[in-house]
Amino acid sequence: MDKIKKIFLSFEQNLSLLFLLKWTFICLLIGVLAGSASAVFLWTLEWATNYREANLWIIALLPISGLIIGLSYHYYGQSVVKGNNLLIEEFHSPKKIIPFKMAPLVFIGTILTHLFGGSAGREGTAVQVGGAIADQFTKIFKLSAFDRKIVLITGISAGFASVFGTPLAGAIFALEVMIIGRVRFEAIVPSFLAAVFANYFCDVWQISHHTHYNISTVSDLTPTTILWSLLAGIIFGLVSMLFSKSTHFWGTLFKKSIKYAPLRPLIGGAILAVVVYLMGTTKYIGLGVPTIVDAFYINLNSYDFILKLLFTSFTLGAGFKGGEVTPLFFIGATLGNILVWFIPMPMPLLAGMGFVAVFAGATNTPIACTIMGIELFGIESGIFIALACTTSYLFSGHSSIYSAQIIGSPKDKFFMKEKGLTLTEVYNKRNKK
Repeated sequence: MDKIKKIFLSFEQNLSLLFLLKWTFICLLIGVLAGSASAVFLWTLEWATNYREANLWIIALLPISGLIIGLSYHYYGQSVVKGNNLLIEEFHSPKKIIPFKMAPLVFIGTILTHLFGGSAGREGTAVQVGGAIADQFTKIFKLSAFDRKIVLITGISAGFASVFGTPLAGAIFALEVMIIGRVRFEAIVPSFLAAVFANYFCDVWQISHHTHYNISTVSDLTPTTILWSLLAGIIFGLVSMLFSKSTHFWGTLFKKSIKYAPLRPLIGGAILAVVVYLMGTTKYIGLGVPTIVDAFYINLNSYDFILKLLFTSFTLGAGFKGGEVTPLFFIGATLGNILVWFIPMPMPLLAGMGFVAVFAGATNTPIACTIMGIELFGIESGIFIALACTTSYLFSGHSSIYSAQIIGSPKDKFFMKEKGLTLTEVYNKRNKK
């Protein structure tokens, strides 16, 4: 009996070795391509931001850039217009390989959005580029349906990890984002391999850099600070829900009001350009990284977070391209910055907690965001970040910036009937009532 067991275990380990070698090779290819693409993207994005800030007149052309983006997707990119939601949909209900054109379309669309003054992020672009690149290997290597699910996860992992310089968070994000309340452990090794490789090859190019943040002061862990952290997490969760619902609101409004899709970003861009001109500041367009950094050190305006929320949700709802995550960092950090008014904890700590917790609530990825906080800010603030991220996740409800997410484990037992539904289906079901 022992001999049979040893033979069986030996056979199993042999299969594991083959699995490891296979995915190391595939993830290396994905990492090289996705990481290099992220490096070029970050460099181009930095150039676009610097050029816009040095030539503010270019914001007047935002409607024209919106029209170009709208026309390109309407006549050439209908099959990839869903963006990140398409990756999630293909994971759950495979239909066809992600068209590679998703990568250049979202790349160019995002650069145009930032160059001419839209408010957007970069995560969505990196994830879509990574996903589109990775899924091409399904066809090249004739991978099975099971392996294709893993490939899609590695593409998301590679894109996310390399654009933010957070390989651990990127790997876990890809495993966690597909199904709310579930982690896809069958892809855990490939996801980490792709994240590490992509982050490495992004850095190898040395043509871009990741912003560094610092939580200079951390509270002592006491029952009181734990309770204050939970309160902060509740607020972060409610704001993340507001962001998700605002983005869907503007998107629905534009679709109902303007039937011809290319006109939506044209009109939306005109409105944004006028508002930026009247406000006399570019603080709330683009990535907003300088303000995010300031949130850790100086007192900011009480309305910074809500204005960024409105600018970004309107920009993306109108049809411009880019991600939501960096704006969510802005919203969370500036919101945490003003919570110091009534929560007796250090400003840098509250800003850091908000930085990742609003993101956690808006994407339903509390574990990945906790790890991201530790990667960015250090382990000293880890407990407070975990409390904020998990509480934000709970209080954001069944909402998300990714409407294609499926509910694997409902956040409350009263919503068990919604298990297995996408968030779009949940929204439609509740509205019928």
